[in-house]
Amino acid sequence: MNNGNMMKMPTPSIDSVKVAVRVRPFSQREKNSGSKCVISMHSRTTMIQDPKNPEHRKTFTFDLAYWSHNGFQMDKDGVFISADPNSKFAGQRDVFHDLGRGILDSAWQGYNATLLAYGQTGSGKSYSMIGFGANKGIIPNVCEELFQAIENRVSNEEYQVTFSMLEIYNEQVRDLLARTKKPGGLKVREDQQLGFYVEGLKSVPCENYAQIERLMEQGTKIRTTASTNMNVSSSRSHMVITIQFKQVFLHRQLTQQSSINLVDLAGSERQKSSGSEGDRLREGSRVNLSLTNLGNVISALADAATGKKVLHVPYRDSVLTKLLQSALGGNSRTALIAAISPADICYEETLSTLRYAERAKNVRNKAVVNTSRLRRESRAENSKLLLRCGNSRITEQPAYPLAEHGLGPRANQPTWAHLLEQAQKEWQQHYVAVTQEREMVKTFPHLLNVNEDPQLTGVLKYFIQAGSCDAGQAAANAIILQGLGISDKHASFTNLDGKVTVTPHSKCKVVVNGVPITASTRLQHLDRIILGSNSAYLYIGFPSERGSEDLSRFDYDFFQLERAAAEGVSADKLGARNSRDGNAGSSVLAVFQDYVKLMPLVAEANQMSEELQKELKMELKVKNLASSDSRGYDLQKEVTVKVTNQRTHEVWMWSKAKFINRKFLMEELYQRFLDGEDRHVAQEDDPFWDPAEAVHLGSAHIWLQPLAYCMTLEEQVEFLNCDGLEEAVLHIHITPCSPAGQACGEEDVITDPWELLGKRMDFQIYIVRCLGAQWLKQNAERGIQMGYRIYDLPYTLYTKPVWKVMNPQIEESVQFTTLNASQDFLNYLQTNALIVDLWGLQGTMFISSSAWHILYSISCRYIQGCRGGRGRCLASGWKTEALLSLCLPHTTEGCTELSCCRPDLRVTGEGHILVDTKKMSTVMDTGQTISTQSSELYLKLIKLEQEMELLRNINRTLREENMFLRESLEKTRSSQQAHKPPNTLKITGRAAQLSAASEMNPQCPWRASYDGEFAKALKVFYQSMNVARGQFLKLRHCPPPEDDQMLRPFVHQQSQMLRDFGDLLESSLWKLKNDVALIVKKKRECLLHSK
Repeated sequence: MNNGNMMKMPTPSIDSVKVAVRVRPFSQREKNSGSKCVISMHSRTTMIQDPKNPEHRKTFTFDLAYWSHNGFQMDKDGVFISADPNSKFAGQRDVFHDLGRGILDSAWQGYNATLLAYGQTGSGKSYSMIGFGANKGIIPNVCEELFQAIENRVSNEEYQVTFSMLEIYNEQVRDLLARTKKPGGLKVREDQQLGFYVEGLKSVPCENYAQIERLMEQGTKIRTTASTNMNVSSSRSHMVITIQFKQVFLHRQLTQQSSINLVDLAGSERQKSSGSEGDRLREGSRVNLSLTNLGNVISALADAATGKKVLHVPYRDSVLTKLLQSALGGNSRTALIAAISPADICYEETLSTLRYAERAKNVRNKAVVNTSRLRRESRAENSKLLLRCGNSRITEQPAYPLAEHGLGPRANQPTWAHLLEQAQKEWQQHYVAVTQEREMVKTFPHLLNVNEDPQLTGVLKYFIQAGSCDAGQAAANAIILQGLGISDKHASFTNLDGKVTVTPHSKCKVVVNGVPITASTRLQHLDRIILGSNSAYLYIGFPSERGSEDLSRFDYDFFQLERAAAEGVSADKLGARNSRDGNAGSSVLAVFQDYVKLMPLVAEANQMSEELQKELKMELKVKNLASSDSRGYDLQKEVTVKVTNQRTHEVWMWSKAKFINRKFLMEELYQRFLDGEDRHVAQEDDPFWDPAEAVHLGSAHIWLQPLAYCMTLEEQVEFLNCDGLEEAVLHIHITPCSPAGQACGEEDVITDPWELLGKRMDFQIYIVRCLGAQWLKQNAERGIQMGYRIYDLPYTLYTKPVWKVMNPQIEESVQFTTLNASQDFLNYLQTNALIVDLWGLQGTMFISSSAWHILYSISCRYIQGCRGGRGRCLASGWKTEALLSLCLPHTTEGCTELSCCRPDLRVTGEGHILVDTKKMSTVMDTGQTISTQSSELYLKLIKLEQEMELLRNINRTLREENMFLRESLEKTRSSQQAHKPPNTLKITGRAAQLSAASEMNPQCPWRASYDGEFAKALKVFYQSMNVARGQFLKLRHCPPPEDDQMLRPFVHQQSQMLRDFGDLLESSLWKLKNDVALIVKKKRECLLHSK
């Protein structure tokens, strides 16, 4: 750079990034989900409340806080204003007054200025930046007021304004003002003096706000077309608008150059909720990485500002951070607006955004006034320009936004006068095209695009002129459409005699008002049309059919809700499957909104799979829709995606987060396919591939109440899948037993569970077999495993895997022991069920003989160590092979079987698994350094205490019997004193003792017989109760039939009555059990007193 033309470098001003936060109103989805507001604001303070723990609040303080959630109304011009003087509502003008005017003030002073909009998708970033309808955002207001100020300036100053607009998606830069896309995107270069810039980016000179408005419309149209062609959401791309503002002071022979950078960042969804939690390809999407890298840059700069030593700021890790180098920590005055949702269902994302903004406010920039001397040739040129009539329009020139001066290399750069002179022809051509389109809108029926981003809705118009016209991707079509699943000739539109019809070609997908069509269908004004996977259009009829309709209600969500309803999915139907009154609760509403949101994404993923010949079929499922916990309460529901390989029949269940991340990666692979690049990827990098995994098929509930009365359960219980349908039948025994494993008999039945309080209790869970598994019927090469947990057992225990058997015999038993039955454990037995989960295994089982022998020898030593008291095992008396199958996972081709080998399971001296160990934990958890010998001593001490307690009970019983015998003896003596001589008293006394003992002995078998008969009755009673509970649990999750519209209300009413009857029956049986127990107790007391 010519030092003669530059003034002395000014001293930089140290400025922190100015941070504002803005909360929007509830979206329609949030209203439908019954969301609650968790955000509150006071002055500059923002507080967020944890919906799961309302007393837990976090407070943040920023430079500005805007409350736009409520307290507003619409004026006659459609602008949102405060509803009353006391309302704290902040509208678009309020935000512009603080942030927009600050940007303009910095630009007039010669500083670079940057505004970043950050937040999750749908949080209101684009609304604050661009606006909607009459509610203009910061960008149009900045541009408009800039030109208003220019008009009021003195005549001996000249002002040059250029406008550029780009988009960054997947680390590629696209010029939104260029009509053609450069393969691979524009390149980001680096200049030693100017920093990073975009090579070849067009910058258009503008003389008034109307021209900028047209350029923004043009850029938005190109962005919409690109979004449709690439099948990506605009929320996943960053948009950067750069305004180069140059002030020429002729009388001072100076220029001031300011670069105004307005950045609408991509949606900042947390990785857990919409990223790739639990996915082997979690680092795959470069879209997520760009925001991650931006966060790393901000964190590094924030640390440096607080005095921490920072060796490296990772600007070079992504295109976005390269272009934002001057905006963050460089030569710019920067502000950030964090847009947040007020809804409780967005709590995690909102909290993440607030934390991000809190870090950003610590970043410090070093802004300088960009002043330079006016060159001699430029001075002459500007003198000529002052004599011209400034009536020129638009043209294009290379530009380098986000650099400190935004000029880039100056070789062969055309003069400003030359650019203005060439602008008029292109502007006239553009004006003619716009005028023609407006006339056609008034005359012909047409299709309006509907996009997930409201900013991109209604941008594209496709006119249906008289006659017949084909629509599709082929260039020969009258209507050229781009999008996923759209064929070369997809459909035909016919405009004849004032009627418009649409006819699909071959098997092409066409949906009208949510219903797929296969034949010619007449269109009505405002019909909704979906072509291909998810290209949505609103049909606008003839002028005579139109009225003053509000087209904004036909938004993207309207299309998807209509499509879901046509497919039989609604919040009411989801709620009717697990709600007692058939109405959807808040959790069901939230799941339904997720379901609707994912529907188009799944359709797009299926289309990409088909075109890339991946042979995957994806379908939405609701996890835990008809499932309950061990107490019978509904589990938290969530949407999952079932993925099936149509060739191998392998199945995967992807979480919502995993599916969204995979779809991002699928889009990247699909774009390579569209660009004609090599689409082959290594299997481990293929987003359509996963190794085979175990699939959760269903759960069975076995109620444990009989165990609390020392009664044996022998049940055949249904495994119910997520839809509440039978998946298989489980045959299981749960048997109370002695420490040695001997089953308790009917004489051991108790009438009051509290008799077990503080005593040792042993029981065995014996899984016999699995019958009629649908998973095995579908493919005989598959296998199954079962797993369960009981009470406070820290890990799940799994049975051995069984392959290629239709009705597999499991026959595995585990003995559990509680050394000191607590009140909580006894309550658990009376109110909870044992949940056994059924897992499906897939893939060809493989385990080498050498590996098996190694594992066998290890397991033998492991078991011997357990029995010797030096280790822990799952159950004594097991066969080595069975324990090996249970504890050690098998190596399979694509599927790893489930394992429960846990080294920290506590066991008794006999090798039984300990449960109800809370009291033990208070002693044993005081230090993890307790040796194995100390553990053994502690267990022996517990055992001795139990034996001592047993001896105390025996002693107490003997003492009571002794008192009873003594009283009987005294009665006998008093009755025989008057009739027997004194010398026979001693013998008679002894005889009385024998007589009393003989009187007691006959009662013992009678009492045993009574207890045995009562035990039998109780056993039948509890077995019947379990059967009834199982039947009504299944009935509760059974949806009413939908075949006959007139019959459905009746059937639903009957189902409700049956559910009520089930509740009544169970409460009656519970009361009957308590009454019987009380009667028996009183009867025993009466017998004791009578004796």
